[in-house]
Amino acid sequence: MYNQVQFVSNDELIEQYAPLVKRIAHHLQARMPSSVVLDDLLQAGMIGLLEAYRNYDPCKGASFETYAGIRIRGAIIDEVRRGDWTPRSVHRNTRRISDAIHKIEARTGADAADAEVAAELGVTLDDYYALLKDSMESRLFSYDELVASSDEGPGDYIANDDPGPERHVSRESFLRSLAGAIERLPEREKLVLALYYDEQLNLKEIGQVLGVSESRVSQIHSQAAMRLRSRLRDWQ
Repeated sequence: MYNQVQFVSNDELIEQYAPLVKRIAHHLQARMPSSVVLDDLLQAGMIGLLEAYRNYDPCKGASFETYAGIRIRGAIIDEVRRGDWTPRSVHRNTRRISDAIHKIEARTGADAADAEVAAELGVTLDDYYALLKDSMESRLFSYDELVASSDEGPGDYIANDDPGPERHVSRESFLRSLAGAIERLPEREKLVLALYYDEQLNLKEIGQVLGVSESRVSQIHSQAAMRLRSRLRDWQ
């Protein structure tokens, strides 16, 4: 192992990076139902931190904190995946919305508007927003799941347990597709993602920046998730 980050014990490691684990856990919990216990997320995050320390290789180009953040987030998401607490109706409606967006954009060549998606689904606009709200509150946002499952860090960083060149090429191709899909999002959706993930603002704070309600930010956020899911359907 090539660790340049050395600790006398796991306790010292945990003490120094516990705030990072807590920050990531709280950020992810904000998008989950109240039934998800924070302590479970923190425990999974701590396991991710220890795994990051065991596998970290500074020669790959990422700082330990960057790499640890990726591993912590991935460990928490994996823990949530193991407990299937999402109702089947939510899975079904998520697919319906994604399919509707795909059909509209394939037909028109333009971004699907909220009203168009509602019409395609045969529901009112308010009912469509209710479906988006259920999706937002009942599961992790697709962006988190997709990035975590890619097992990639920023730049050229590849984890030590990389399974081989073919998988690496596939992940590189996927990440390019993901980046392209995000870049092609409508400007407001792209801004919400940037404020939420890059700036770590919560929905209320984003609403204050944009001058809209927290519920409207939630709708925009969910709409972006559905649009990404639609545009990355070949990877699912």
